[in-house]
Amino acid sequence: MNNFDFHAPTNILFGKNQINQLPNVLKQYGKTVLLTYGGGSIKRSGLYDDIYRLIGTDTKIIELGGIEPNPRLSTVIKGVDLCKENNVDVILSVGGGSTIDCSKAIAAGVFYDGNPWDFVVNDGIKLTKALPIVTILTIAATGSEMNWGSVITNEETKEKLSFHTRLVTPKVSILDPTYTFSVPTYQTMAGSADIFSHLIENYFNQTPDTMVQDGIAEGLMRTVLHYTPTALTEPTNYEARANLMWASSLALNGLTGNGKNGVWSCHPMEHELSAYYDITHGIGLAILTPRWMEHVLNDDTVERFALYGHRVFDLELNEDLYITAKEAIKQTYDTFVKWGVPMTLPEVGIDDSLLNEMAEQSVKHSNISTKAYVPLSADDVLTIYTNSLVPMTF
Repeated sequence: MNNFDFHAPTNILFGKNQINQLPNVLKQYGKTVLLTYGGGSIKRSGLYDDIYRLIGTDTKIIELGGIEPNPRLSTVIKGVDLCKENNVDVILSVGGGSTIDCSKAIAAGVFYDGNPWDFVVNDGIKLTKALPIVTILTIAATGSEMNWGSVITNEETKEKLSFHTRLVTPKVSILDPTYTFSVPTYQTMAGSADIFSHLIENYFNQTPDTMVQDGIAEGLMRTVLHYTPTALTEPTNYEARANLMWASSLALNGLTGNGKNGVWSCHPMEHELSAYYDITHGIGLAILTPRWMEHVLNDDTVERFALYGHRVFDLELNEDLYITAKEAIKQTYDTFVKWGVPMTLPEVGIDDSLLNEMAEQSVKHSNISTKAYVPLSADDVLTIYTNSLVPMTF
């Protein structure tokens, strides 16, 4: 295990009716609030009205709605302008990871003299200050409610990049599982695939002797596997939604990744898919992950994949580790299929016309060619993309 600096300062208010604490939470930071949200779901659910009722008339609310599923730079700039024009004290981000990620970029952009894309490209190193952020989570997926990362899409250059700084870690996050009851089936499966992918990305790593991190990841993966089918068939099952919501936060707050070196493999590849085609992030990850697993399975990685199958799917460790490893990959693929995830690129509107360009970009915009679990060249990425055009066979 390597040295690390772990800091998870977000105050989590978890459970039913925790929104009642919102007025006191916001009062800590000021009386002018930028309310950010995505589509109309928070209005249909009544959450929007609850927020206004609780906050009352003493607090001024500025709204930025319509934040995209893959938040765009132009929306970030719009939010920054609103904050500056209205002297906003705090951002209240209501929604899922996209809304929270956009809010993080806005919070940092308010104090940045220049185009926010500059600090996205430079991974936040130019930032010195940000507005405080409070979140109300409505979908379990990205873990953005408890971490310091944000992913933004530049629609003009077709680039989807991330930046990281502790300055934008949410101060308080309200996690009420009942707010996820109305999440559609498609978004529920996409969210679970996203959680699972975060765990996979940290789990398959070159750093040895990280039993604590790996044990947490294995438990969280088993949680996602156990409760996702229930959430899909019983959308208002509180225990299923609660476990998935908490798994989302813990999967990407540093617990499973600190102490390890290297970079993720599937996320850089998927970011190109959603940058070019604006697909749902979790769905793209589900499509790519088993193909990536199959592509990097070799004599050096087979033991890890076999242990993954044994500890997460309860597979018997065969004397021939390849048998267990290949079954683990099949189980991963079959799990997504059972959830109802579209598992080929054409099913989400992607053909082979831009695969080579996206493969080149994924290597250009990341360190997967040198620091991934198994380094990937543009040709490797192209092979994984190409294999994703058709169903897997085992």
